[in-house]
Amino acid sequence: MSHEPPQHGGDPGQQGSESWAPRDTSAAAPTPDPQHPDGAQATKGRTKRPKRPKRTGWRRALPTWRMVLGGVLLLALLLVGGFIAGYQIVDIPAANAAATAQSNVYLYKDGTVIARDGEINRENIPLRRIPRTIQHAVLAAEDRDFYSEDAIDVTATLRAGWNTVTGKGRQGGSTITQQYVKNYYLGQEQTIVRKAKEFFISIKLDREQSKDEILEGYLNTSYFGRNAYGIQAASHAYYGKDVEDLDVGEGAYLASLLNAPSSYDVVAHPENKKAVLARWDYVLDGMVEHDWLTPADRDAMTFPVPGKAKPATALSGQRGYIVHAVEDYLTKNKIIDETTLATGGYRITTTLQKKKQDALVEAVEDNVLSKTSEDREADRNVRAGGASIDPATGHVVALYGGIDYTKQYVNNATRRDYQVGSTFKPFVLAAALANGSTTQKDRAITPNTRYNGDNERTVQSATGSTGYSPANEDDVDYGSITVREATDKSVNAVYAQMAQDVGPQEVKDIAIALGIPPNTPDLTATPSIALGPATASVVDMASAYATLADHGRQRPHTLVTKISKNATELDIPTRTTRQAISREAADTTTSVLRSVVDGGTGTAAQGAGRPAAGKTGTAEEDKAAWFAGYTPDLATVIAVMGQDPDTGIQKPLYGALGLARMNGGGAPAETWAAYTRAALEGSEVQGFELEADDGPEEPDPDASRESEDTEEAGDTDEPRDGQDTERPGTRQPRDEQDSPRSRTPDAPSTAPRTPRTATPAGTPPRAPADRETPARETAAREAVARKPMKREPLTREPAEQRSDPRETTERQSDAQRPGPQHPGTHPADSEPLGPDDGPPTDPHERDGQGHHGPARP
Repeated sequence: MSHEPPQHGGDPGQQGSESWAPRDTSAAAPTPDPQHPDGAQATKGRTKRPKRPKRTGWRRALPTWRMVLGGVLLLALLLVGGFIAGYQIVDIPAANAAATAQSNVYLYKDGTVIARDGEINRENIPLRRIPRTIQHAVLAAEDRDFYSEDAIDVTATLRAGWNTVTGKGRQGGSTITQQYVKNYYLGQEQTIVRKAKEFFISIKLDREQSKDEILEGYLNTSYFGRNAYGIQAASHAYYGKDVEDLDVGEGAYLASLLNAPSSYDVVAHPENKKAVLARWDYVLDGMVEHDWLTPADRDAMTFPVPGKAKPATALSGQRGYIVHAVEDYLTKNKIIDETTLATGGYRITTTLQKKKQDALVEAVEDNVLSKTSEDREADRNVRAGGASIDPATGHVVALYGGIDYTKQYVNNATRRDYQVGSTFKPFVLAAALANGSTTQKDRAITPNTRYNGDNERTVQSATGSTGYSPANEDDVDYGSITVREATDKSVNAVYAQMAQDVGPQEVKDIAIALGIPPNTPDLTATPSIALGPATASVVDMASAYATLADHGRQRPHTLVTKISKNATELDIPTRTTRQAISREAADTTTSVLRSVVDGGTGTAAQGAGRPAAGKTGTAEEDKAAWFAGYTPDLATVIAVMGQDPDTGIQKPLYGALGLARMNGGGAPAETWAAYTRAALEGSEVQGFELEADDGPEEPDPDASRESEDTEEAGDTDEPRDGQDTERPGTRQPRDEQDSPRSRTPDAPSTAPRTPRTATPAGTPPRAPADRETPARETAAREAVARKPMKREPLTREPAEQRSDPRETTERQSDAQRPGPQHPGTHPADSEPLGPDDGPPTDPHERDGQGHHGPARP
């Protein structure tokens, strides 16, 4: 019997019970297990759950909840990882160069600003200098919750970042901390990278610095318009005062500017005044809201209109001269090196006084510059320099460097390349008095000592002739003349001999002791030193004259009283006052210099309306004219110089200011008088309290035959006819007279004179005579008077009786000295002349000038 199942066909519904069941196991009913006691169904493992039907249509595009959750978790993980990575990677960088760049600020003694150097107008100040009301105004304008909030305003930052990404415009929204980071560490560009850096640096900075430190940095780095960086620079730019002096309304306006510095400048953009007032009200209302300002004070306020914007003059006018003079002073005195100073940020208080500075500028303009003309070729070469020092302190109170620093770069007040001329002569007299020096005849040198003042008189040394014969102004012969008179008339012959009598080295030493720098060019220890070939600066000369004004007490001059950076002061070296020369020597010199103003070459200085002492001077070939003088409370030196503006070569001042010749008694003395009068206006007139010793009067040997002590020409070998008594390069500057006169040659003498026996060449130089008491000096003179006379005395009429030192021909007799020698002649008691003897024939050389510079023996 077959066990195969029968085959069926047809409709399944018609199949019988014996037909095959479907092979779908899921549809087949379980078969009871006959072996199971309960007849339970037999199973083979778990039954599988039915599959979820697949999504169709648009539902297939939606993420499942599992996908959403996974994405959120992944994003959170990325954000946390990115934050950690960014925090670790982004460090607080060094400040950018623009944020740290500051200008050095130069101030008058009273704190008024003179100038700011550098391209960045910024002055960093500590927060303690900024009034609390000004701090609150800034907070009310920019970040009212600054002290209580975190470093980041997440909402504002995300909004600004989104607007930047989507192209809706660059937008702020940062806290003060973020703005400070942008200003100080990063830059102003609006990019995602910069925003990311700003985010991490702000968080770190908020953890490392206090809120006060961040606010201080923000106020010093923010831009306020008008090229002003920082609140201090802005305070000066808009209101011309320090931030400490701002009131609440002014501070609120400056705080308003932070939102739109250029647009909110109501002076530059008056059309924006409505918006400016609205912003200003917003700031003040915020201050009231936070109890930083009372409603009553708020209601009483009116808008503080700022001053007009000043053009960026920087170093124009006198500013540049002052700035560079101060910089030179700081570096040369090793207060600060040049590289460190160039980093900026220094606040330098000078000794300059604004009233006196303005007076000096005005005096130069009125008495020099206003007299120039474009039609005169010589006037294009005119330069001027000036300096004024308080003798009691050594403070430089005024400085004039030139017409404009941007037009004439060289500072005429500090340059050392123009001869000082006869303004040096007082140092010779001071040296003689301080050292108790004597003449070649052992007579103590005093204001009453007589010298031979004849033109081109050969200077005599202890061993004989030096071969040096300086010419007087206009070749005038003065005969016997006192030191005081020789100073009044600036007689070269007398002072050259006096320098030799004192000792050229001693003269140099005293000049240095008084304040002339040892390294001054052409400060050479030769007899010609008396005529001023040295090229000291105007400031140097003012310092030395200030020593005389203060009775011989010398203190180094100074231009700076204080220098600080970020409220930290630098050390200023202590200046030591010392007695350079005795008071008697200084006061006696002052007494003689008073005569120069009262009736000598410096009478124009009387215009100051004050007791004054001074000396005129003129450089070689009229290339510079000087007046150096002082009252008891102010020492000032003025110089007018000649320099080609194109080549820089020194030029004579012949014809300048419409004058045939320039001398110190003209424009320099007039400028000195105008300045001194204005500078001391309103102060009590002070007189000189002098302890002077003029010495005993000496008889005029030109009026009496009994004296033979006068220092005279021709005592030893004296080259005259045609012989050039000076080596190449040894011409001295000439000096001027109050009333220049041309020389008239006189007839040669017919009366022979007995030659004087020269001192043996091997005789050592004399030591300075002891002048401890006047009685001792008198005894010495009497001893000299008792010596037998070695030659016939020379006689002249007293100086006050002579109408002109050249008019002597008609008065000649056997008992009188011949008149001044004509060029080419020589005294009868001179040695025979060599073939090359004779004075120079060039008209410019007759004033002791030549083609080779200052005179030297």
